[in-house]
Amino acid sequence: MLEIKNLHARIAEDGTEILRGVDLTVNAGEVHAIMGPNGSGKSTLSYVLAGKEDYEVTEGEVLFNGENILEMGPDERAVAGMFLAFQYPIEIPGVATMTFLKAALNAQRKARGLGELPTPDFMKLVREKANKMNITPDMLKRPLNVGFSGGEKKRSEILQMELLEPTLCVLDETDSGLDIDALKVVSDGVNRLRSPERAMVVITHYQRLLDHIVPDIVHVLSAGRIVKTGGPELALELEKNGYADYIGEAA
Repeated sequence: MLEIKNLHARIAEDGTEILRGVDLTVNAGEVHAIMGPNGSGKSTLSYVLAGKEDYEVTEGEVLFNGENILEMGPDERAVAGMFLAFQYPIEIPGVATMTFLKAALNAQRKARGLGELPTPDFMKLVREKANKMNITPDMLKRPLNVGFSGGEKKRSEILQMELLEPTLCVLDETDSGLDIDALKVVSDGVNRLRSPERAMVVITHYQRLLDHIVPDIVHVLSAGRIVKTGGPELALELEKNGYADYIGEAA
């Protein structure tokens, strides 16, 4: 489903190279965890996949279901089935959460040749999924993420993901800032989306998230390259020994 070949990318503003030859293949039905020390390029990889303009790809390709997404805009990648859950979801004053969710869902439906979801059906769908995420009706009435706690913002992200039903989910340190209860709710939401037709890339520093979202494969990203790949036991090794053995391996 996702095939990354020799991906090099740099910060567009100053030319600092971050990714230095990433190779990664994620098949449908698989959950891959990417771990690594600070500054290794984990978040940069997620931003490049989503098409953030702050980064420039200088070499390599990214194939999503056989198509080179580097030639697509962020909206086209979303329509193709990609979703990025941010580490730090932004607040958007003046835009009601329900208005945002309806606009996002209907925009994707329109791009795929489907009709808009009628308001009663949309309201029923959102309430059903929001209940599972412990998202209250009051939260849905508020501006998007405005005044939300860290846990509420992450639950809102996963609600978006459940509504849009992407085929490739990229989660950038979704566990950041979550207490134990919020981590469980968010993880349950992610696990509900696991299916043979969907792939997931979970970026995290810590094993604790992977206790709830158990990966099929774990990768270590260091200095812009994947330097180690293994099963779930690799995450346990990293939790015990840290990243010292991998820092600078790709320099």
